[in-house]
Amino acid sequence: MPLPLGPKEITPPVLLAPLAGITDLPFRNLVSRFGAGLVVSEMIASGEFLTARPGTREKAELGAQIENTSVQIAGREPEPMAEAARQVVDMGAKVVDINMGCPAKKVTGGWSGSALMQVPDHALRLIEAVVNAVDVPVTLKTRLGWDDSARNAADLAKRAEGAGVRMVVIHGRTRCQFYKGHADWAAIAEVKQAVNVPVVANGDIIDAATARQALDLSGADGVMVGRGAQGAPWVLAEIAAELYGTPAPDIPTGSALADMVCAHYEAMLDFYGATLGNRVARKHLGWYMDRAETAAPLRQQILTEKTPAQVLRLLPEALATAPTEAA
Repeated sequence: MPLPLGPKEITPPVLLAPLAGITDLPFRNLVSRFGAGLVVSEMIASGEFLTARPGTREKAELGAQIENTSVQIAGREPEPMAEAARQVVDMGAKVVDINMGCPAKKVTGGWSGSALMQVPDHALRLIEAVVNAVDVPVTLKTRLGWDDSARNAADLAKRAEGAGVRMVVIHGRTRCQFYKGHADWAAIAEVKQAVNVPVVANGDIIDAATARQALDLSGADGVMVGRGAQGAPWVLAEIAAELYGTPAPDIPTGSALADMVCAHYEAMLDFYGATLGNRVARKHLGWYMDRAETAAPLRQQILTEKTPAQVLRLLPEALATAPTEAA
């Protein structure tokens, strides 16, 4: 079951994907408490990270030193990528992940993320620079390719392995698919056959059934869950329990769910400050209430409320009667 990652092992082989604006420290901590082999930070743009105001960098990666945390970096030039990797390791990061999979136009427009799959020689220079800059395991996250005419994930993964990358995560779509259609888990098998390092399947994995199917079709060594964890921070532990026999999580329902969501909300207020925290938390509160089938008027009231104390007062009413199957 464990995934070897240099001197480390990932147990269980169920990982939390990096999601911009979502996998911040409060959410990673919550997912970790339920159970996850590895949680990955939100993507850090190397250039912006290096020129950030004092205190901003520490805020961005507070928690990097936590044992099961990987810090993801992105960029388009080797030197800033290498320096960003060195600095996050100095902050305590145990694993550094290189983003070559983000499909967002604001990222690919700057020749970062999945745009690098169009220039594999340059992508390899970035990989080599990061691997040579740090003494912790370096991993790589990509898509199948830029589009269907250029599915080069297997070749890039093989070259990355030669450069010293210790694990590869593949989202089963091309960049030009964005999140449309369904992830092609079977296509990940070509990457698995090309390398000896662990390969992790990503894309549309939302529960144990989809995780099992992704593993069967891809031959991958583990799975990475992204959007499936939104509003369900316990889902990684559920998958691990069913597929690998780890202890089943105690999934909160009713008043226990309300208590957990309130605690998550308060953690976000502490992390970001009350005003920003209240705004950032709304997406999470919305996902929780969607699963709980909260009545639309109450849901709207909570998501537009500006006073944290009032949000905390309303949340138990919104979630305490959540149906078990929705939780």
